[in-house]
Amino acid sequence: MSSTQAENKAYLLLADGTFIVGKAAGKEGTATGEICFNTGMTGYQEVFTDPSYYGQVLLTTNAHIGNYGTKDEDQESEKVQISGLICKNFTNAYSRNLADDAINDYFIKENIVCIHSIDTRMIVRSVRDKGAMNCVISTEHTTKEELQKVLDKVPSMEGLELASKVSTPDIYELGDKESPIRIAVLDFGTKRNILNCLVQRGAYLKVFPAKTTFDSLKEFQPTGYFLSNGPGDPGAMDYAVATVKEILKTGVPLFGICLGHQLLARALDVPTYKMHHGHRGINHPVKNIISGFCEITTQNHGFGVDPDVVREKSDLIDITHVNLNDETVEGIRTKDKKAFSVQYHPEANPGPHDSRYLFDNFINLIKENLN
Repeated sequence: MSSTQAENKAYLLLADGTFIVGKAAGKEGTATGEICFNTGMTGYQEVFTDPSYYGQVLLTTNAHIGNYGTKDEDQESEKVQISGLICKNFTNAYSRNLADDAINDYFIKENIVCIHSIDTRMIVRSVRDKGAMNCVISTEHTTKEELQKVLDKVPSMEGLELASKVSTPDIYELGDKESPIRIAVLDFGTKRNILNCLVQRGAYLKVFPAKTTFDSLKEFQPTGYFLSNGPGDPGAMDYAVATVKEILKTGVPLFGICLGHQLLARALDVPTYKMHHGHRGINHPVKNIISGFCEITTQNHGFGVDPDVVREKSDLIDITHVNLNDETVEGIRTKDKKAFSVQYHPEANPGPHDSRYLFDNFINLIKENLN
């Protein structure tokens, strides 16, 4: 970054009144959104470009951001999805010879505002204790009073429908057209590597915008349906819940990840709720109730599925996975339909590959249904 920018200040205000002055990087300007922290030690570019982070300000617990630069093939979507970044050490010098860009150049190109050289540990502890809250980062507004005026206009994440804002605007196809495994993907903000994991297993995908009607999906004659991850409140997505209910009536295998998991639950009349501060990182322990084995998982979600209602519906729904940190519901399956979902990210990019067997399970379910 330039010496001039290195001297510039950035200002951060949290909804609880915390006001911090740090150094600026990336684009000069103002960024707002719900603050959320990610505990991953690597994979920052994949996290920045995950559409599930749309409209949020990312706070990284890893102390070093930028030290291995950025590379086009590490993108999980077409662009950076976070609205701003808060980190401790931001460096434009990188060690990876294969990198395409230094991170500051990348952030300027992507119009991302960053504040760094501040006590991120203190902020993480505050969010952990007080819960998710909105914040504002700015190089333009320098006083707490000015920042507060901006912050007052930022909507709460609860009740926001964001999936349609990050979904593909156009239908597109991936994989072998001759494959009998034809999966209709409802894109609520899917990561590229999720689609790659399905294509690598021989599937032919047709990816549809979030608000595609069931009748349009059915015209593809899918042998499987997939509900992707994505941002926002599932409680504001009645259009998607109605579509999932129609899919369930067909008996065709269905698999959902993250937001897709929450939408399947709501289609089964299980409510969702706003979590205190969510799960975001690449080391969350989850127990597979069916196998008895534990998995280390990648997670990124601020909403959860109501565990009490799921248990009340034990005649219709099995809980398949449970978070070992807080016992939240991490996976469900229906007893009368060929549908299942998980709250975490089995594609794990970044993260461990413990859970990629779930893609195999989905493909096998489709094959069994074809026989």
